[in-house]
Amino acid sequence: MACFDSNKGSLEEDSYEGAVGGELSGCALAMLEKESLLSPSESPGTFMSSTSSSLQAPAPLQGYDVDFDPPLESKYECPICLMALRNAIQTPCGHRFCKNCIEKSIRDTGQRCPVDNERLSEDQLFPDNFAKREILSLTVRCPNSGCAEKMELRHLENHLAQCQFATVPCPQCQQSVRMSHLEEHKTVECQRRPVSCPDCVASFVYEERELHEQQCPFANVKCQYCEMDLIRDQMESHCDTDCPKAPIACNFSTFGCKERMQRHNLAQHMQEFTQMHMRYMAEFLRGLSLNGTTPKSLWALGPSVSSEDQGAAASVSACSGPRGGAASCSSNSAPSQPTEEMQRLREMDGRLVKQDHQLRELIILKETQAGHLAEIRRRVSMLEETVKELEAQQSHGIFIWRLRGFSAHLRSQEAGLPVVEHSPGFYTGRPGYKLCLRLHLQTPNAPRCSNFISLFVHTMQGAFDGLLTWPFQGTIRLAILDQGPEGQHHMEVMETKPDLQAFQKPTIQRNPKGFGYVTFLHLQQLSQRAFIKDDTLLIRCEVTPRFDNMFHRDGPTVQPRGHEASVSRD
Repeated sequence: MACFDSNKGSLEEDSYEGAVGGELSGCALAMLEKESLLSPSESPGTFMSSTSSSLQAPAPLQGYDVDFDPPLESKYECPICLMALRNAIQTPCGHRFCKNCIEKSIRDTGQRCPVDNERLSEDQLFPDNFAKREILSLTVRCPNSGCAEKMELRHLENHLAQCQFATVPCPQCQQSVRMSHLEEHKTVECQRRPVSCPDCVASFVYEERELHEQQCPFANVKCQYCEMDLIRDQMESHCDTDCPKAPIACNFSTFGCKERMQRHNLAQHMQEFTQMHMRYMAEFLRGLSLNGTTPKSLWALGPSVSSEDQGAAASVSACSGPRGGAASCSSNSAPSQPTEEMQRLREMDGRLVKQDHQLRELIILKETQAGHLAEIRRRVSMLEETVKELEAQQSHGIFIWRLRGFSAHLRSQEAGLPVVEHSPGFYTGRPGYKLCLRLHLQTPNAPRCSNFISLFVHTMQGAFDGLLTWPFQGTIRLAILDQGPEGQHHMEVMETKPDLQAFQKPTIQRNPKGFGYVTFLHLQQLSQRAFIKDDTLLIRCEVTPRFDNMFHRDGPTVQPRGHEASVSRD
C-alpha cells in the first residue's frame, strides 16, 4: 500500500506492509516522518510498538502496495518488487522499474538489466513520466477497515489524512484505535487512562483502581459486624472500642473466664455470671499468694476490671510472699496474711453483689419504662383514630380524596401489577352512613376494561348504624376533578339499588361488595386535561341519602353518560 507525508505538497512515494485486520500501520508513521518508512518485511505489530525503534534502519522505497480497482495491469508492475511502479524509470532496453528498485539492483547485482541481462548503468536510466501519471490516475480502495471509499492514487494521501476509519496507536495503552474515536478512548475506554480517587484524590491509572479501592484509607467501607458505614482508617478503632456487635472477651478473661460475646451483650454476661467471676478472681489472687508472685499492676491483667477491685487485689498481692522465707511483709504480720486476704476477698465479693443488684434494678426500671411507653403509644394511636373518625363525621356527604404519588400507581399498572386503593371513611352527615371509595386501575390485559379506572363505593360500619334505616338509599355523584383553570370535571351520577348486597348494613368493618363503574375513565384521558397535578389525583364523592323505606324509585337508574362507561356491582 502507499503512504504519504501530509506535510509535503507533492505526492510522497513510500511503502509499508499491509496492516493486519485493516489497520493503517505504515501510514500513521508516514505522516510523522519524512523520507523514512518501514521496509515491507517488517510486521505491523513491530511498527505499532515503537516509532523510534522501527525507524532506525529505513529500507529503500519500493512500489505501491495498494488495492487497485480494477486490478493493476501487468505493464504497470515492477519486475523486481512486483508492485505498482513508484517513480517509474525506463531503461534503454524498454523495461520499466521502480527508481529505488533498479538502482539497488544495479548496485547489488551488477550493471545488468534484471529482465534481459543487457548491460545497464545508472547513467542510462531516465524517468517515465507518462507511466507515472497513468499509475497515479488509477483507482484504489481505502486500506482502512470499514471504509468503502475509492479514489485516484494521487488523492489517497488527502483521504487518509481525513478518513474516519484510520487507526492510530493510543499514546497511553498502545492499542490501535480509530482516529475519530481516539479522544473518547483516551478519556473513557483506555485501561491506562489517568484517574483520581474521589475519596483521597490520589492519582493512578484506571486498571489499578480495584487495587487502590482495597487500600484507600478514606474509602467508605461497611463494618463486617454491624454494617455501619465508615472510612477504612476508622474501622480498626471502631471494632476495638465502639462496635456493639464485635466479638470481645469477658472483662474477667485474665482471671479465667473463657466466654466471648458481642459487645452489647457484655453487660448481661457480667450480670449473669457475677458469682463465677468472683470465684475466678479469688482463685487468681490465692494463686498469687501461694506462689509468692507480686504483679506490678493489675492493669496489665484486666484493664476493664474496676479500679476498686484492682486496688483490693493489689493490696492482697502486696502482702503475699513466699512462705517461711524472706517476705515483703514483716515476720510479725505473716500469720495474719490469710485473714487479711479473706477480708479483701469478702470486700470484693460485697462490691460485686452490690453492682449485681444495681444492674438488676436498672433492668427492672428499663422494662417498666418500656411498658409505659407501649401504653402511651397505644393511647396515641387510639386518639388518632378518634380524630380521624370525628373528621369523617364532619364531611356532611361531600368527600374529596387526594390520591398522592399517582405516577407510581401508573407505573405498576403498566407493568401489569394489580393496583387497588381504598380511601379513608367518611360520613354522609351526623348522624349518617359511613362510606369509602375504592379505585382500581385495570391492567392492559384485563378483558373488556383494559386501561380503565374503575371506581366503586363501599358501605362501612359507622357510629350511627343503629339509628339509620337500611338498606342505604340515595344519590351518589362521583367525579375526577380537572385541576386546571377550565375545571372540566369528569362526573357520573348513580342511584342506589336497595336490593343489592352492597347497600345492606355491613357486618364487618367494610362491606366487601361495592357499587360503581368498571369503566369510569380511560387512562389515556388523564393526559387530555389537568386531572393530575403535583402527582396527585383528586376524586370527589357527593352522597345525598334518602331516609325512607321505599325500595322503588322514579326515573332512570343512571343519568346519561358516554358509551364507554358502565355501572356494575363489584
